[in-house]
Amino acid sequence: MNFSFSNVAIESIAHVLPPIAVTSDKIEQRLSAVYERLHLPFGRLELMTGIKERRIWPETILPSQASTQAAKNVLKQTSIPKNDIDLLIHASVCRDRLEPATAAYVHHDLQLPEHTLFYDLSNACLGFLNAMAMVAAMIEAQQIRSALIVSGENGKPLLDHTLALLQNNTTITRQTIKSYFANLTIGSGAVAALLCHESLVEKHKNILKLRAISALSDSSGCTLCQGDTTANSGLAMETDSEALLKLGIQLAQNNWQQFLHCTHLQNTDIAHTICHQVGQRHRSLLYQTLTLDLKKDFSTFPFLGNTGSVALPLTLSLAIERNVIHGKTALLGIGSGISSLMMLVENVPEI
Repeated sequence: MNFSFSNVAIESIAHVLPPIAVTSDKIEQRLSAVYERLHLPFGRLELMTGIKERRIWPETILPSQASTQAAKNVLKQTSIPKNDIDLLIHASVCRDRLEPATAAYVHHDLQLPEHTLFYDLSNACLGFLNAMAMVAAMIEAQQIRSALIVSGENGKPLLDHTLALLQNNTTITRQTIKSYFANLTIGSGAVAALLCHESLVEKHKNILKLRAISALSDSSGCTLCQGDTTANSGLAMETDSEALLKLGIQLAQNNWQQFLHCTHLQNTDIAHTICHQVGQRHRSLLYQTLTLDLKKDFSTFPFLGNTGSVALPLTLSLAIERNVIHGKTALLGIGSGISSLMMLVENVPEI
């Protein structure tokens, strides 16, 4: 599936970083007894992933509250009034509860008008990009004029549950611990973006235009990464990292060829790239397979870890904040299930 867009702008994008940093060394210290029993070398978590630290929210922060903070930062940037926002989508893996939609709390906290519709959209790490694609299609079809997309991921419950499980389960072996390793890379964060018809953008404002998307799916990998709530309201997840990496890279390779075909571009036409923030091994293999220049990459996983649906858009927000993004940028999204969604965005000096 692929679509091109002529009128869709990412008018504003903003993020919030949690205040508490947790280093990979600190995680391994908490697992010292497990490491010693299994004769695992200390330092392997950072060595294998390139993740030095990740961030977590205070205990009381809910996903909706994190999302609301990011949304308020967007509303400070935009010239579009709240009354002109037609749709609100909450797109994270984490939710406040099963019912109502987490978007309802964000809608209430932002005091959005009653004509602003809201709902949740979730698809593992691709949720935010999926929401962007849906909103872009609605804007291009003139069904709506603007939409606010938010996501607030809280990896602390998963990290805490995993540490407790590994500390208390004496049957864990060097082989079985592998399925929990990905959990130790998870971080937290929040991001929000306002997409709109380009006619709403204030004159002389530098923005990103969303030019095209390309998407492919391979649901044969639906069992390779599975997470759920536990009986004590914690979070649990098991991942076959090797199989997920192999299948994910293959799907990304196929999608990249479709992406280049639908955009009429070559690798050399891309000024910058941002991929989903898994870790250094995933990034290296992805760029090698797609024959992309690693120097064009902008990454946040070394200090944020894998923040789920927040990872790629938050990295985009940081890149814009640091004035890194110029010209054509490829967003290379992938999520468990497995699905891949790639986007072409372009920096436009003036509308």
